[in-house]
Amino acid sequence: MQVALAAPLTGAINAGFGWLAIIRIGLVQASIGALVMLATTVLNRLMVVEFALAAAIPAGLVAWHYAVQIGRPLWGHGSDRGNSRVPWIIGGVAVLAVAALLATQATLLLGASPVLGFTLAVIAYSLIGVGVGAGGTSALALLASGVAPRRRAAAAAVTWIMMVAGIVVSAIIVGQLLKPFSPDRLLLVASGLALVTVALTLLATFRLERQAGQFGHAATDQAAPDFRAAVSEIWNEPAARRFTIFIFVSMIAFSMQDLILEPFAGLVFGMTPGESTQLGGQHQGGILLGMIVTGIGGSAFSRQQPDGLRIWVVCGCLMSAAALGALALAAMAGPGWPLGINVFVLGLGNGMFAVAAIGAMMGLAGAGENTREGVRMGVWGASQAIAFGLGGLTGAVGVDFARAVLATDGAAFRLVFMIEAAAFVLAAMLAVRATGAAAMRAGQQYGDGEVYA
Repeated sequence: MQVALAAPLTGAINAGFGWLAIIRIGLVQASIGALVMLATTVLNRLMVVEFALAAAIPAGLVAWHYAVQIGRPLWGHGSDRGNSRVPWIIGGVAVLAVAALLATQATLLLGASPVLGFTLAVIAYSLIGVGVGAGGTSALALLASGVAPRRRAAAAAVTWIMMVAGIVVSAIIVGQLLKPFSPDRLLLVASGLALVTVALTLLATFRLERQAGQFGHAATDQAAPDFRAAVSEIWNEPAARRFTIFIFVSMIAFSMQDLILEPFAGLVFGMTPGESTQLGGQHQGGILLGMIVTGIGGSAFSRQQPDGLRIWVVCGCLMSAAALGALALAAMAGPGWPLGINVFVLGLGNGMFAVAAIGAMMGLAGAGENTREGVRMGVWGASQAIAFGLGGLTGAVGVDFARAVLATDGAAFRLVFMIEAAAFVLAAMLAVRATGAAAMRAGQQYGDGEVYA
C-alpha cells in the first residue's frame, strides 16, 4: 500500500528548515565538538606527557564516554516519542559543559590525589557520554525530520562542517590561551569555553523547532513503535545493516590516531602542549576542507550517478590510509619530517569519506516503514560511538604495548599507524556495497515525500 504525502508537503507551512535554521543546528554541533575537543585532545595530552601516565588511562576514559553512548538509540527513541527535541539538545549540551569542567578538575587532581582524581574523571567522562549522546542524537534527528528530502545531504554536510570548524577554532584558541601553561590558566580557559558553548546553544535553538516542516515519519499520525520493534526493523533491513557495519569499521579506523597523535608529536617530535594542540587543529582543518570539497563535488556528481557518494567515501578512505602510511615513515624519520602537511592530508582524507558517509546516513534516516529518524540516528550513532571507543583504546593500548616491546617510541607508533592504515583499506572495501546505488535507492524510496506501508 502506498500513501502519497508529496502534495501536502509542498505548502509554505511545511517548507521546513531553511539554510539559516540549518546553520543554527550547525552551531549546536560546533558547541558539542568544541567541548569534546577539550576532553579528548587537551586533557589527553596532559595526562600522557605532563603527568607521565600510561596512554591507556586517558584512552580508557575516552572509551568509557563512548561506551556510555550505547544509549543513543534509547535517547533518540525518547525524542521520537516526545513532543520536542530542543529540550534534549539544550540539556545534553549543558550536561556536557559541566562534565568538561569536572574532567578538567579531575585531570589536575591526578598528580596530587590519584584515587580522587580518577574517581572524579570516571564520573566526568560518563556525563560527557550522556551529554554528547542526548544532545547530538536529538540535533541530528531534528535535522533529518525538519529538512526537505532534497536538502538532507547538503544540510548534513553544512552542520558537520560547522562542527569541525568549531573544533578547529576552539583548538587554535585554546592552544594560544594555554601559552604559557599553568593549572589555573587551564581552569579559566575551560570555564570560558563551557559558558560560551552553552550560551551559543541556547541562542541557536531559540524557537527553532517552530520552523520545522513535517517530513518523513514526522508527517504521519502513526505512533512510533516500541524500542525493541524499532531496533529489530533496522537490523533486518539489509541496507541499514550493511551501513551500520561500514560505520563501525570506518570509525574504528578514523579514531585510532585520535588519542595518540598529540602524544606522538610530544614524544617523537618534542612539541610543547600548545604546539601539539595546534597540530590537532591542522588535522581538523584538513577534515574541514575535505568536507567542503566533498559537500560541493559530491552533491553535483551524485545528481548524475546514484552511487556518486560511494566514489568519495572510497577515495577518502584510501587517502587516509596513504597518509597514515606516511605517518609511519615520519615515526622513524623524526624531526625534520613535514608533520603538519602530513597531518593535514590525513584530515583531508578523513573529511572526504566522513561527509559522504554522513550524506548517505541522512538519506537513509527516514527509510524505515515504521521507525523514526531519532532511533535510526541513535543506532548509527551508537555504532559510531562504540567504534570510536574501541578505536581510541586500541590505538593507545597498542602504543603502550609496542613501546614496552620495541626498541624506540618511533617504532611503536609506526606499527599502530600501519594497522590503522589497513583498517581504512578494509573500510573502503565495505563502502562499495554500503554506499552504492542500491543502498541509496533504499533511502530515497522513503525520502521523496511518500511513505510506503
